Amino acid sequence: MGHIDARLSELGITLPAVAKPVASYVPAMTTGNLLYTAGQLPFVDGQLVATGKVGSDVSATEAAELARICTLNALAAAKGVLGSLDRVTRVVKVNGFVASTPDFIAQPQVLNGASEFLGEVFGDIGAHARAAVGVAVLPLDAPVEVELILEFGD
Repeated sequence: MGHIDARLSELGITLPAVAKPVASYVPAMTTGNLLYTAGQLPFVDGQLVATGKVGSDVSATEAAELARICTLNALAAAKGVLGSLDRVTRVVKVNGFVASTPDFIAQPQVLNGASEFLGEVFGDIGAHARAAVGVAVLPLDAPVEVELILEFGD
């Protein structure tokens, strides 16, 4: 068992199967020493955990947990390509999208769910740049979507 798998186990987390794409794309791909994940939605066992807008249908606290689930799905996609998350040498960037009401302005706090989770899993190499963007709607009416850029080695 690798270091990251052991850490996930210590946290009581099992990586899910790679989420099936909802359109024509792949879950993750590499170029050079960077891995890019597709935007990941909060799927658990193939089903969206929640739908709707943050600020009306979903609270900021619930949305932060959804961001964590999206990030877990992104890590599953990354492992599917890399074979082991121990190959990750740095979390470079997190891009997060929050389907929110026009008056909702706490997108950064929602994306803290993703950022804090990456810190729990990867420690210091989990520190990253980030974008937290409010949008009108996301695929399948998901409240949150997260994508990762990871640096990796052999």
